[in-house]
Amino acid sequence: MKKVLILAGCLLFFWSFSQLGTKNKPLQKEGFVMPNEATTIAFPLRGEWYTETSPADRVPSHGTNRFGLRYAFDFIQKDKNDRSHTANSADYLLGGIPLENYYCFGQPVYAPFTGEVITVKNNTSDGEKASWLHDQTTAIRHSLFFNPERDGFEAIAGNYIVIKQAASIYAAFCHLQKDSIAVSEGEHIAKGTYLGNVGHTGNSTEPHLHFQLMDSAIIESANGLPLVFETYEKYNGNTWEIVQNQCPAAGERIRSLKSDRN
Repeated sequence: MKKVLILAGCLLFFWSFSQLGTKNKPLQKEGFVMPNEATTIAFPLRGEWYTETSPADRVPSHGTNRFGLRYAFDFIQKDKNDRSHTANSADYLLGGIPLENYYCFGQPVYAPFTGEVITVKNNTSDGEKASWLHDQTTAIRHSLFFNPERDGFEAIAGNYIVIKQAASIYAAFCHLQKDSIAVSEGEHIAKGTYLGNVGHTGNSTEPHLHFQLMDSAIIESANGLPLVFETYEKYNGNTWEIVQNQCPAAGERIRSLKSDRN
């Protein structure tokens, strides 16, 4: 259930698009290096995180190249028992898990570079619980009937922000918590600026941050861009080691540097 929970919403929606001839190419986790044109940015979260979905494992990482998803990431938080929440996992199927029980719900998100805020969408409620019936019904409905022109990307991304670093380099932060967004369209922001909180809006099967780089602010027509995080720490099973200009693979526990967490 663990990986399905975070991916099911996206994959159910994008399943039909993954049939359009895009072949998922497995990539090696160990020593994986993004293409030479990869953009180097800061890790947008603080503290310890679990990489749920990564282009280090396959490209396109979410099963399709549409909507700038080719090199997209999903991040959640897990405890030492590999759990992303404090509730009983069966509750997700039965009645739902209160969002405040998820470790990452409400965690702050920060700008990974200096830039300009292009788009802010903050109209979607998180709801009170993450529920299998609700989340899968939403995902299936979008997989069958979603129309970008009619529904807008907000229907699947929930509350989201797009910021511009330079010409043809944009970052999208999706599924953000309702009313947590702290920046405005047209605002020029510095690297490390607080943007908002991790939430559970749009096509989301549990609270998480969906993050991607792309070549356009218009997500519906954007192409995904490769990226690496300039510096972070990775847990190797015994100790934490500093890595630079790399792409964390799915299943890796990573964290921001102590200097960034202060």
